[in-house]
Amino acid sequence: MNQGKPDPDHHEPSNLFHPLNVLLTLAMFSMTALFLSMTLAFIYTRVQSDLPPVNIPILFVFNTLILLGSSFAMYRAQLAYKADETRRYQHALIWTVGLSVLFLISQIFAWRELFLSNIKITSSPLAGYLYVISGLHFLHLLGGIPFLIYFLWQAYKYLKEPMTVLIYFSDSDKRLRLRLLTVYWHFLDGLWIYLVLFFWVNYLIR
Repeated sequence: MNQGKPDPDHHEPSNLFHPLNVLLTLAMFSMTALFLSMTLAFIYTRVQSDLPPVNIPILFVFNTLILLGSSFAMYRAQLAYKADETRRYQHALIWTVGLSVLFLISQIFAWRELFLSNIKITSSPLAGYLYVISGLHFLHLLGGIPFLIYFLWQAYKYLKEPMTVLIYFSDSDKRLRLRLLTVYWHFLDGLWIYLVLFFWVNYLIR
């Protein structure tokens, strides 16, 4: 469907200073500072109090694979949008939503496993940090789910007739919002990998 269609990314002006782009950049900087400060506080508390490390459940690693799959599906959705491929775009969004919800459900089971192992939020300061840090990531991902669902709803509402398909895939504002949502999803993916590696390395250091 994209034969003869100019490359929108080439002809459109830069969105570097678009309000939404600026807001997302500020949000990611704030989140980076938040999680970095909390992991540093984790280290400080452990060193100062000489506390034993907290081991994370294997589900944390499994959840990393789920989130990687979700991030890859989001990337595929963006590629499909640029190529005007309706079905591939819809299916990629379904996979993104499905894997993201699966991550949230699996993370609840990971906390349950911690709880059943007698590692509760009040067990020690380090256990408290583990719950709070992973919980904050959970909330940031949960906050992005409605935007994913909105894109999925629009994909099935408007991608029916040739004219509406053309309008949908030519919408520069929608293209920008999809790109920003993709960047946010990759950011959450990278943040989770950092957190899992952080807790794992801390457990190895006795």
